[in-house]
Amino acid sequence: MVQSRGRFKCDQDRIRQLNMASPAVQSGKIPLPAGWKLLIWLTVFIVIIRLAFILAMGPMPQDAYYDFYAQHLALSYYDHPPVIAYLLRIFTMVFGKRVFALKLADSMVTWMSVLAFYNLSRQFLSLHKARYGMVLLLSTFMISILSLVSTPDVPLILSWTIALIFLHGAIFKSQKIYWVWAGVMTGVCFDSKYTAVFLIVGVFLFLLLSNKYRRFLFSRWFLIYLLCFALTILPVVIWNIRNGFASFKFQSEGRMNSMEGFQIDFSDFGGVIGHQSAILMPILFFSFFYFLYRIIRKYKLQISRIPDDQLFLLSFFVPVFLGFFCLSFFYWVKINWMMPAYVSGIIWLCRYWNKKWIRMQLIFSLILHLAVAAEVIFYIIPVRSDDTWFGWEDLARQVKEFRIAYPHAFIFSADDYKTSAILNFYLPEMVYAKNVVGERALQFDFIGTDLLRLSGHDAIFIDSNPRFTDLRSESDAIPPFYYKYFDKISPLHPILIKKGRNVERKFSVFLCTNYHPPPAFSTHSFAFIIWKQVPFLKKK
Repeated sequence: MVQSRGRFKCDQDRIRQLNMASPAVQSGKIPLPAGWKLLIWLTVFIVIIRLAFILAMGPMPQDAYYDFYAQHLALSYYDHPPVIAYLLRIFTMVFGKRVFALKLADSMVTWMSVLAFYNLSRQFLSLHKARYGMVLLLSTFMISILSLVSTPDVPLILSWTIALIFLHGAIFKSQKIYWVWAGVMTGVCFDSKYTAVFLIVGVFLFLLLSNKYRRFLFSRWFLIYLLCFALTILPVVIWNIRNGFASFKFQSEGRMNSMEGFQIDFSDFGGVIGHQSAILMPILFFSFFYFLYRIIRKYKLQISRIPDDQLFLLSFFVPVFLGFFCLSFFYWVKINWMMPAYVSGIIWLCRYWNKKWIRMQLIFSLILHLAVAAEVIFYIIPVRSDDTWFGWEDLARQVKEFRIAYPHAFIFSADDYKTSAILNFYLPEMVYAKNVVGERALQFDFIGTDLLRLSGHDAIFIDSNPRFTDLRSESDAIPPFYYKYFDKISPLHPILIKKGRNVERKFSVFLCTNYHPPPAFSTHSFAFIIWKQVPFLKKK
């Protein structure tokens, strides 16, 4: 046994001497492990496809809607906080109001998120495993979505990741000043999207469960962290106070009221499994369940026995991941709601993954990205929804022709926000939304629109028909109550969006004569907003 140990030690010394003598080590370059070149090339190819999307894709309605935010700067907004608006405003000021500027903003901030993710992963993983994490993150379709579609999730993921870096430094490295920066970045995260409350939940949960670091829960530095957070979110709070807490109510009461008595719906749950496995790739998505099961089986209810580094990562992953999955039995969980969970979740998972699984993940990812590239370029499968990039610029061009024919009419659309937002992006005039006909219109209700000014004017009504069955302007689709706001509504020839000879999209067009504004919408005063938001005022 002693001889074998001695021989083993000699072999180790010889290997060390050979490695030190190698040109790579002498030049200061550490060679990549075998098989890494293939992984790197697959990753680079996926990244190149994403870059091509920036030039090939038209605008998504979300791009135009948040650019509408950017053109009406405020402390906050009805359905989301303001950081995405400030981000897009900066890029459109520099590069002009064009689709490329919006996509560039998304891509640059997302790449900053990737770099921040790598920095965070190095706090928990070896260089080798951190590279796994980088490749895993870049392989997800989540990064493609963040790179190409303007949503509050773009700045959310960046600020979430940076906040975790500062929290790790404050807790594990006792860098006290990091509590201040962690509070500020948590606030910026909240100013991006309200999902940031899960950051505070995660901090509290980790400190509560960790025997070693529980002392921070009752320290002045944790209070300083909360104070810095509170100061940073003041713009959002002030906007809500001024506007009857409209945004907070929309994100809380509004969504709770739409759950229809907590009826269990397994189809929504299945839908969440489908879209989350699509944005992560199936092997990565289902790995989360498998390794969560393993860690539960290992530690059972003795959560404090989980190593602190793993417990930290899980505290910011599990509440979001499992929380929204539980919610999906009662409510439709959107594709982007769980994205912040995957920042720490992927880092936690990397300690269990090997090169074989990474290769399978990349192959799945490459296939999906090639399929999406073919769809974006050739529009093989028509999207029967307004959530598409196809045809918007052509729509704006044809609407301009109607504007020439009816120069004194204002333009509006009533299909939620999408058509109105797109036309506002392309046209040099205000395009109105469904507040024209007395319905709530998200941020369009909060930009100071005085509809009394439009009284007596004619209007061009653009109505999207994503699931059209014929090529006429569909008068039957107009709700009957629309007619009380105009003397007459007459169909005009529809706008048809073609690809080659095939009609892919249709917009019905109507001339609406002599507009009568709804009484509640005849002012843009604070009293109107209170009327909209406070129930007891509406009963009078």
